[in-house]
Amino acid sequence: MPNTKYDQQMEFFVDMQRCIGCHACEMACAECETNGQESMIHIHYVDRAVTTQTTVQVCMHCEDPACANVCPADAISKDDFGVVHTANTARCIGCSNCVLACPFGVPQKNEAAELMMKCNMCYDRTSAGKKPMCATVCPTQALFYGTREEIQKMRPNSTPVNKFFFGMQEVNTKVNIMMPKGSTHLKVH
Repeated sequence: MPNTKYDQQMEFFVDMQRCIGCHACEMACAECETNGQESMIHIHYVDRAVTTQTTVQVCMHCEDPACANVCPADAISKDDFGVVHTANTARCIGCSNCVLACPFGVPQKNEAAELMMKCNMCYDRTSAGKKPMCATVCPTQALFYGTREEIQKMRPNSTPVNKFFFGMQEVNTKVNIMMPKGSTHLKVH
């Protein structure tokens, strides 16, 4: 039976320029009982010696997920709503193919459990019509879960981007990165 509460109008937006490195998202994620008290979102410092700038790393939930494509045990799945789920514990063999294949560097192998773990967009919450934990606690709204119309009203000088290029490979994602308006136009000479 399909989940009727999952609102496909809702999208996840990440605005790196608004991240203050408070780690509230990591703490909220670790509190989620489905993660085993492990955070599936990570804060990284750009160059701590010269700046306080941080970046947020979440699963991008790719349209054609490399992590699932290289899994020999078929442990990683993408559902009809575009959510790429963490590895099924009954199937994952801990080979780390997904860790190596992800162009965004998201999946991490929990060595003690011999299991791949990554964000599943708080599916237990989003499928019930709630927001992901990380987006509910972010004090600067660097992480936002809502409609495209809402984010455009909130950030009129930014553009949501969900198409990325890795060499000649195009990767489309469910998660959007907010970029300053005009910064994403390619100039061809």
